[in-house]
Amino acid sequence: MEMDIEMIAMSLIGHAGESKSYSFQALREAKVGNFEEADSYIKKANEEMLKAHEIQTDLITKEAGGEKVELGLIMVHAQDHLMGSILFKDMVIEMIDLYKRVDALEG
Repeated sequence: MEMDIEMIAMSLIGHAGESKSYSFQALREAKVGNFEEADSYIKKANEEMLKAHEIQTDLITKEAGGEKVELGLIMVHAQDHLMGSILFKDMVIEMIDLYKRVDALEG
C-alpha cells in the first residue's frame, strides 16, 4: 500500500495545530485563574499531540522497515509545525505552573 504523503503530512499538521490551539486556550484560562479549565485544555492538547506522534512514529517505523518515505517540502513543514507545537505546549505548561504559584502567593 503506497502512502499518500501529502495527506499524512496534512494530518500531522492538523493534529499539531489543534494541540497548539488547545495549549493557547489553556494559557488564556490560566491567566485569569481558571486552572481547572487550563488543565482540561492541556489534556486535550496532549491527546492531539499523541495523535501527531502516532503518525510520526508510523512513518519512522515504515522507513526503518525499508519503505521509502518521501521527504518533500510539505513533510518538512509538517515536522517543523510539530516541533513548534511541542515546544509551545511545554512552555505553556511551565507558564501555567507559574500562574498557579502567583495565585497561591496572592491568595
